[in-house]
Amino acid sequence: MTTDLDVASFIAAVPKCELHLHIEGTLEGELVFELARRNGIDLPYADAAEMKRESPFHDLASFLVGYYRNMQVLITEQDFYDLATAYFTRATAQNVRYAEIFFDPQAHTSRGVEFGTVLRGLRRAVVDARRTLDLRVSLIMCFLRDFSAEYAMATLMESLPYKDWIVGVGLDSDERGNPPVKFEKVFARARVEGYLLTMHCDLDQPGTHDHIRQALDVIGVDRIDHGVNVLEDPALLAEVVEREIGLTVCPISNSFVRGSAWDGATKRLLDAGVLVSVNSDDPAYFDGYVADCFLRVHQETPLSIAEVRTLARNSFEMAWLPTTLQARFLDEVDAVLPG
Repeated sequence: MTTDLDVASFIAAVPKCELHLHIEGTLEGELVFELARRNGIDLPYADAAEMKRESPFHDLASFLVGYYRNMQVLITEQDFYDLATAYFTRATAQNVRYAEIFFDPQAHTSRGVEFGTVLRGLRRAVVDARRTLDLRVSLIMCFLRDFSAEYAMATLMESLPYKDWIVGVGLDSDERGNPPVKFEKVFARARVEGYLLTMHCDLDQPGTHDHIRQALDVIGVDRIDHGVNVLEDPALLAEVVEREIGLTVCPISNSFVRGSAWDGATKRLLDAGVLVSVNSDDPAYFDGYVADCFLRVHQETPLSIAEVRTLARNSFEMAWLPTTLQARFLDEVDAVLPG
């Protein structure tokens, strides 16, 4: 008989791949204060504990207020290097073997930080993570959907000298009134430039089913980030399954959006045949990195070891990896024995 301890031990041991991780969302409170001191920035809080206590959020819009406020401390190339390296170290401790991390250049260029400063800091951390941690990382550049499509296109153009360092593009931030079709031309150009495409379809947003449909049929995404609302639309669900569109689901952050109403959603997607993966989203804010997210799924709806293995395999199968490297990681997942 498999016990909860058996499943928890397997979750800890199995190699993991993270596909839905905002690097700015790994900015832990202690690092906020360290960077603020380094850059001579005054914060309205005495310490990290007070900052967390005084910055509650209950939905996407209120979450974004604190999220963007805290990243004001990121200014220099070294700041971005330190941010990424801190996450890579935590991820490696949870047996993450490969990660595709989102970064939001417009959140920085809009306040005067140069695009190259952001990217060089992240890239240096990526290179060092492979050398010192045996962790492989790819970068996904996201556009902020509450800015204009013209600004997104300008950011895309600015990325082209660095495109060997960027595997794909995505779309995030406040979805209200900012549907995927707003960025149709931007994503079409990104595809021409060789980028792979993903896009946030956040939980319970106005017009969410239409937004998922646009992402699939107008934008032609390779993956969808979140997308859990397909469970409410049998036709959309069937299409996602048929087209083998991966959903990068984030069970802990889901609970902040809709409470217990989305408990068990990951297991329901898995049972429906969706290529679903488990991810941590913005772990500094949601108090859980990727192994914690696997545990949350198991707590919501008990998983078998075979189901945990399938979720781990799904992540690597959805990943934008060379075939040989993908096969190597899948073999590592399959090699882990129960107990």
